[in-house]
Amino acid sequence: MQTSDLNAAPVPYWRLSGFYFFYFALLGALVPFWSLYLQHLNFDAAQIGIVMAALAGSRIVAPNLWGWLADKTGRRLTIIRAGSLLAALCFTAMLWQQDFSWVLFVVLLFSFFWNAVLSQFEVLTLHYLDKKAQDYSKIRLWGSVGFIVAVVLLGWLFGRFSIALLPWCMLIILLAIWLSSLLIQSPPRSISQAQVLALNGKLLPILVKPAVICFFVACLLLQLSHGSYYTFYSVYLEGYGYSRQLIGFLWALGVVAEVAIFLLMPRLLPRHGAKKLFAWALLLTAGRWLMIAYFPGSLTMLLLAQLLHAFSFGVAHAVAVEWVRRYFPAGLQGQGQALYSAVSFGIGGALGAVISGYTWPLGPAYSFGICALAAVVGFLVVLFGVNEDAADVA
Repeated sequence: MQTSDLNAAPVPYWRLSGFYFFYFALLGALVPFWSLYLQHLNFDAAQIGIVMAALAGSRIVAPNLWGWLADKTGRRLTIIRAGSLLAALCFTAMLWQQDFSWVLFVVLLFSFFWNAVLSQFEVLTLHYLDKKAQDYSKIRLWGSVGFIVAVVLLGWLFGRFSIALLPWCMLIILLAIWLSSLLIQSPPRSISQAQVLALNGKLLPILVKPAVICFFVACLLLQLSHGSYYTFYSVYLEGYGYSRQLIGFLWALGVVAEVAIFLLMPRLLPRHGAKKLFAWALLLTAGRWLMIAYFPGSLTMLLLAQLLHAFSFGVAHAVAVEWVRRYFPAGLQGQGQALYSAVSFGIGGALGAVISGYTWPLGPAYSFGICALAAVVGFLVVLFGVNEDAADVA
């Protein structure tokens, strides 16, 4: 089927948005509260870091395996549905016992399937949008809304009752992700299976381009820099006497800023260019970690730091997805998005979690300082190594 046929296919805006809503609602349960739950189970800092690293580490293998399979078979939606269901079924094991070894095993098992889902859904969404790819942010922002709703509601729930309810809440959301995947149909295919096979051997030449290497290195460093934030931010604030409701509000504020920037990205990207936006995102991210590290007692500074989430995630992710779309032709989109997920959220996220787990006992300022340094190095990589127009290197 030709691209012109795909343009005629209506975009199921609310069904795509609904999937993002529930997928990121799970992150709204996981990211702010998981470390608090592990602390509730009496895990020490190193154990918390290892469990968080396992969540990120499964993204190194899982997205690439499922991305290769989706591109080869063309059954992308089947993989999304199966991954969602198997993630929910595996997570039920978390309800049986909660010692360190068991929790680590269950996290690795469920996240292997859960991490198969998002990168392939990104490809499906971009296939629907086709030449209107700049509208991606308008759909993706509903994931941010889902995160906000989960953070606010669960912050209230855990403040009123107990953080021990977290696994049950996550299981309910996992089932909602699977159910929402059943409401979506596959878009008309923009590339034939013969064309997919003809692209065999074309992936490596793309990956060895210097600009592509620098792009992935910068993405890795950006996510590595989030290590202390994603692993210990809630624990950090609770240690300074902030309530769980206020901690939930601060997480939600960051994602509200993310939503705002997603709405602006269709105008910002053409006006300022991908390279400039990505470079500013990394530089402001470094400043954000230093604000959190040195002004934990100032609510005003914490509020300003959370507003910078618009850049450290919102701008960076929207630019990265667009760059991957330009770098990789249609038949390699699944593997391209999977590689982005594996390198940034997988390797970068795992390294960040492990490093933060072992540096946190040395002091939050030291740990966040390493994070800021990683973001600065990423800024320099983008400044000197990434092309303004990624389409030139594909």
